[in-house]
Amino acid sequence: FVGSVRCVLESGDMRRKKDFLSEGLESAGFEIFRPQGTYFVTADARSVGYEDGLELCWQLPEKVGVVAVPNVVFYDNAAEGQHLIRFTFCKSLDVLDEAVTRLQGLR
Repeated sequence: FVGSVRCVLESGDMRRKKDFLSEGLESAGFEIFRPQGTYFVTADARSVGYEDGLELCWQLPEKVGVVAVPNVVFYDNAAEGQHLIRFTFCKSLDVLDEAVTRLQGLR
């Protein structure tokens, strides 16, 4: 199963989307962790001025109209994931482009 997911993620279309979102998040000021087996790009909320990723995720829809998932909900030790959030790239390039454009407004 993992090999199948990796093949899909490395296919031309998904690779373009992953790279596009990754580069867009970096240009918006996020420090990111490039995915190697998931449909999500993990980003550090501290790199855009938030210590708490959950707080940022609550504010993103109102501030810029973009949704992210707080990674803290996946951690037994909340302190380890408190600052991390994730964005999915299994969307159309048009949607990803709009999200990246909107996220530039966080600066």
